[in-house]
Amino acid sequence: MDFTEFHEELRSTAREVLAGNAGAPPGGGGAAGPPQDTQAEWRQFADLGWTGIEVPEALGGAGATFAEAAVLLQEMGRSVTSSPYLGTATHGVGTLNLLAAHPDRDVLLHDVATGRRRLAVPLTDVDGDPPEDVAPFRLQESGPGLRLHGRSMFVPDAPDADGLLIVAIDPDGRPVTVHLDADSAGLAVTPQPVLDLTRRFGAVVADGVEVGSESVLRFAGDPAKAVRLLWDRAALSIACDSLGLSEAMLTATVSYACSRAQFGRPIGSFQAVKHACANMLVKISVARSLLSCAVRQLVAVDDDRAAVLMAKSYVCTTAVEIAGSALQLHGGIGYTWDSGVHTYLKRAALNRSLFGSPVYYHKRLAERYVYRARRRVETEVPPE
Repeated sequence: MDFTEFHEELRSTAREVLAGNAGAPPGGGGAAGPPQDTQAEWRQFADLGWTGIEVPEALGGAGATFAEAAVLLQEMGRSVTSSPYLGTATHGVGTLNLLAAHPDRDVLLHDVATGRRRLAVPLTDVDGDPPEDVAPFRLQESGPGLRLHGRSMFVPDAPDADGLLIVAIDPDGRPVTVHLDADSAGLAVTPQPVLDLTRRFGAVVADGVEVGSESVLRFAGDPAKAVRLLWDRAALSIACDSLGLSEAMLTATVSYACSRAQFGRPIGSFQAVKHACANMLVKISVARSLLSCAVRQLVAVDDDRAAVLMAKSYVCTTAVEIAGSALQLHGGIGYTWDSGVHTYLKRAALNRSLFGSPVYYHKRLAERYVYRARRRVETEVPPE
């Protein structure tokens, strides 16, 4: 089905709502920084139904897919919004939807949809690259119960989360999800300062946390595939954010170039400025196409991850380039704190490293095509 009209309506509404919640207006108009009251913003998101957009209707949500969440994520990147939406409504709900039916899972989904609970999902290891089929936490048998060990760095929205959904390897070597309250004994959540002031990250360390059997939730299908799907969701969520901020930087730069005069004419009339803006537009067009393909692939649960790998690598890399070009084209004012341009550049730079660096994704793409080339040679040229 074609949901283009619905997506455009959702995009228009989100842009209007988020315009008043922006961390820093593009191209100036106020000091950079997160909103003063993120609690009020979260309640607003819940009232609009955004927190439960992927939650089943029977549990108080909209019953939509990641394609609709991607629209919101893109607009949040455009306005550099500071909210726990990424950790809770994207990563948290995405994890819960992959779990087998369970009363506790349903309660968590309902609480997220109504805005009563905020979650965080530790996925990254110490190096920050995807651990593929291996989670950064381990469940070990200890007497009659289980204990959780491991650590995860730069977990989105962890410092403000009420609970954590920790993907761990159980004693049988299978990935499972452990639901823990943020104040559980032996569990440490430490804020991690970053240059991007519009978001909050935390380091999650589990040092022998006692885990009851009721806290261990299992995936509905293949656990290894579920972990890969979680990583793909995380990667595309960041790519959506990067595309949104890239579009905001192009809009702000074109507006500034049309209003800023030099030598008696707008600087936008100069060929060098025109070419720079045109290059930004071309990169955004390619990024939008790659991301659209990757989102469709994710929603269809396609085993071929090529589109996801390309989208995360290209979109996040070009976002840094576009924000850098915007900074230069704004001239001296672009380097000032009040311009707001630097906020986008910092966010784009952090996005490029989150959930896998471009080098990691380039390596995975190279391995994929080398493997396919070898298979083709083996098939077409039989050994002598």
